[in-house]
Amino acid sequence: MTAEFRSKLIVEPASEYDDGQWRLTSTLSYYSEVLGALVMVPPGFVTDFASVPRIPVVYELCGDTSSEASVVHDWAYTQHFCTRAQADAVLKEASLATGVPRWRAWLMWAGVRVFGGSHWRN
Repeated sequence: MTAEFRSKLIVEPASEYDDGQWRLTSTLSYYSEVLGALVMVPPGFVTDFASVPRIPVVYELCGDTSSEASVVHDWAYTQHFCTRAQADAVLKEASLATGVPRWRAWLMWAGVRVFGGSHWRN
């Protein structure tokens, strides 16, 4: 089976404040070749999408992209249903599945490999 999203990402602001948090209003379904499994992120899950630092060049390269992939990645980091390395590989795989350029998917993967450890432990 090919890695693919099987549903659309539908979200609403998680609060009345513009705090960058979004709540899923329907299930986001993604089949991952990395995991060999269907990942289903339930309605009500709150995400901030990709936590890209607001450093000008970094944000220009990786910000505001891979929203669907970032939700699946956040879910994996929250639920720990796979290893951290697998969760990070799924981010890259899911980014590519949505048409993100290979170089950008690789940059995002590298960023979470280097800087994501503290978020995994939480």
